Amino acid sequence: MTFAELVSRARGLAEDGRRAVLGIAGPPAAGKTTLAIELVGALSADPPPRLGADWVAHVPMDGFHLADVELDRLGLRDRKGAPDTFDAYGYAALLRRLIEDRDEMIYAPGFERTLEQPIAGSIPVPRSTRLIVSEGNYLLLDEPRWRPVRELLTEVWYAELENAERLRRLIERHVRYGKPREAAVAWATGTDERNAELIVPTRERADLIVGVLSPS
Repeated sequence: MTFAELVSRARGLAEDGRRAVLGIAGPPAAGKTTLAIELVGALSADPPPRLGADWVAHVPMDGFHLADVELDRLGLRDRKGAPDTFDAYGYAALLRRLIEDRDEMIYAPGFERTLEQPIAGSIPVPRSTRLIVSEGNYLLLDEPRWRPVRELLTEVWYAELENAERLRRLIERHVRYGKPREAAVAWATGTDERNAELIVPTRERADLIVGVLSPS
């Protein structure tokens, strides 16, 4: 599927005027965030009639990482990024609030990679926003705390990338954000890989599989 076709499909989710949420799932470094950012950029540049650029918003799941202080309390710091190191119930609650479409402004949390910490109230979603694009590893995970998420998403796409290239990108990302290369390799092939093994089987629950894209 071409990028232009993905843009058209995403636009169609909110064509009736009701607020919709598109989820993009997949393992670490499969290209979820890149796809979400490129989609939002293309959609905001060409809004539907009578709507402005803010008709679409990017609200990533990563804002619901538990803070390091809480991970330390729970003894989960060495598993940061695993399913139980997120506030899944809080993420579902935000999705419900977005879908209810009652508030003039909703502020969602973001995630600062240089700090590796969630940042509260950093993403504005005004009432005029009709389509929210939200990406994250565990949107399709069939576990009690994550099941409500799938039920709240209008559609979920699964981003996948050849595993060797995905691992290379993941290691480089860890290095870019401050890990020594040896530590980056250990984390990517350890904690991250264990998480990927949980995510890959969720592929079959997606509405669409997105691999390497052609530009038009």
